[in-house]
Amino acid sequence: MLSDLRVLDLSTMIAAPMSASLLADLGADVIKVERPGPGDPLRAFGTQAGGEGLYWKTLSRNKHAIALDLHSPQAQDIVRRLCAQADVLIENFRPGTLERWNLSPTALREKHPALVVLRVTAYGQDGPYSDRPGFGTLAEALAGLGSVSGFPDREPLLPAYPLADILAGHLGAYAVLAAVHHAKRSGRGDVIDLAIYESALRILDMHITEHSVLGTEHERAGNRIGSSAPRGVYLCADDRWIALSGSTPSVAERVLRAVGGQSLVSDPRFQTNSDRVAHAAELDRYVGRWCAQRPRDQAVAELSALGCAVGPLESVGSMQSNAHVLSRGAIAHLDDPELGTIAMPQIAPRFQHAKPEIRHAGPRWVGADTRSILRSRLGLTDAQISELVSSGAAE
Repeated sequence: MLSDLRVLDLSTMIAAPMSASLLADLGADVIKVERPGPGDPLRAFGTQAGGEGLYWKTLSRNKHAIALDLHSPQAQDIVRRLCAQADVLIENFRPGTLERWNLSPTALREKHPALVVLRVTAYGQDGPYSDRPGFGTLAEALAGLGSVSGFPDREPLLPAYPLADILAGHLGAYAVLAAVHHAKRSGRGDVIDLAIYESALRILDMHITEHSVLGTEHERAGNRIGSSAPRGVYLCADDRWIALSGSTPSVAERVLRAVGGQSLVSDPRFQTNSDRVAHAAELDRYVGRWCAQRPRDQAVAELSALGCAVGPLESVGSMQSNAHVLSRGAIAHLDDPELGTIAMPQIAPRFQHAKPEIRHAGPRWVGADTRSILRSRLGLTDAQISELVSSGAAE
């Protein structure tokens, strides 16, 4: 789908590489530039198996890997030459770093006006926090996610996974495609300033607008949500959990009828959504008692048959054997030369006609494609490449 899109990915870790990964999923030709030696810190991030970083394998899938020391003038020249052939440059260094390396977007776009540059940082390219080091965790904290996540009698809760980074990665890919579309028509690219914390703000749309009008500061509410009830997770007789949501009046009424009959439907505590939210704890007790009398699959089947919005709460392991997940092929299984068969999320969303595919997992070796890329894209000879490697500019 994007086979004519060339992307140079200078970024590290998660947010910006996710943007490049999503573009690569859709067929873009992505060259991932790493530091010689250790490579991207993502290689050593998280769980390792046989010396291989497992997150690296999925986030760097479908990318070519070259190694350049961007402190080196020779490597900087290679980046400039590769940018001249590229549609998109992605980076996530602290503001001013590319400029110190003689790779400023302004200078690059003077010679290649259609180039789109995606700059991803925790706080953005300007503002009082812009020079601070930051990761998605700090972006989530600044955005206010922690203040509304978790249970009221415990400390604020930050996600145990890179939520803001991943969201920023998706927004980055979306912004790149919009800028490329404009560049194709006008001949003018753009520079995209993506702050990870601003991506996280979109999760709190409702809270932000409500605060501006009513001054509301939502407290942590566990699995409940202030806009509807019932909503949460409930333990069944076989010690497995279901998730249930009554976000519309009709669905909430079906839940009430299922767990308590017409008398519960007529109960004045549960007549309107506001009533149900105000009495959410009592409503949860009704649902909880009903679930506790049935194994999970029976509870899901009975509630689903009545038109309730309900489903199993799966673990990462059990999710992969869930009949619905299996039927849609939502998990891909790749033959990896180092680790054997490995699983990762399939490309989403699906397209009726186009069939993008995961061609390979993240390359094992730092600089695995350096020689082939420099030879085929820039016409460098083996002797010239060897000289770059000997000087430490490339690997």
